[in-house]
Amino acid sequence: MAGRLEIDRPLDGVLRLAISNPPKRNALDHAILDAIADALRSLDGTRCVILTGSAGMFSSGYDIGEIPPELFAVEAEKLVAHPFSAALAALDEVGVPTLAALCGPAMCGGLELALGCDLRIASGRIELGMPPAKLGLIYSHTGLRRFLDAIGEPRTRELFLLGRYVDAPTALSWGLVNWVVPDDELEAAALALAGELAANAPLAMSGNKSVLRELLGSRGALHPEIEQELLELRESSFHSDDLREGVSAFAEKRPPSWKGR
Repeated sequence: MAGRLEIDRPLDGVLRLAISNPPKRNALDHAILDAIADALRSLDGTRCVILTGSAGMFSSGYDIGEIPPELFAVEAEKLVAHPFSAALAALDEVGVPTLAALCGPAMCGGLELALGCDLRIASGRIELGMPPAKLGLIYSHTGLRRFLDAIGEPRTRELFLLGRYVDAPTALSWGLVNWVVPDDELEAAALALAGELAANAPLAMSGNKSVLRELLGSRGALHPEIEQELLELRESSFHSDDLREGVSAFAEKRPPSWKGR
């Protein structure tokens, strides 16, 4: 069964998008990612967007755990490279401020989706993690750049190479989140922030976001040949025995048996 995106307007000018896929810990599938991109393209008077999760979870990342082995490489790459990239692009390009309200754990693509928002507020019980090293996945160079911009090289290396989970105080000290509040205050605090953002001058908000986007995008542009090599390197991991083994081991809660191929 596909997940869904719950949409409401809790305040004037505020659009709230809640990821809902409880049986899979709010894993991101085609339906959810397409709905996020669609919602961000038709805002109709919206002056701030809240992105959150449901059932005490933000998102466990890509929904790739149940793809049959014979289809894994193609279907996993389709999900990660296409609707996920479109959702991130929509977050990058939207002209209003975006606020991720992390009501619970955010992993892998879920964490990158949160980092794609302008600001992040989190409950004290969050865990954040980037487990590609434990799954056998080579992460995208665009995703790694997003983390480098947000938390710097040493923390990005620690997050991606160790694959450990990060608790709320650590996430705050690293800059992965902007605020941490008690669990029972998260919704009210997120709405207060969204109301404050929505009350600011729309032209200034969209203009400053445009300037920030161009400044960040202009740094360290890759030569096209190098970028193509990195894309091919990432794609190769979708065809590897190690990624299939890593995903299976994670689902079965057992240590993986790596083959190095």
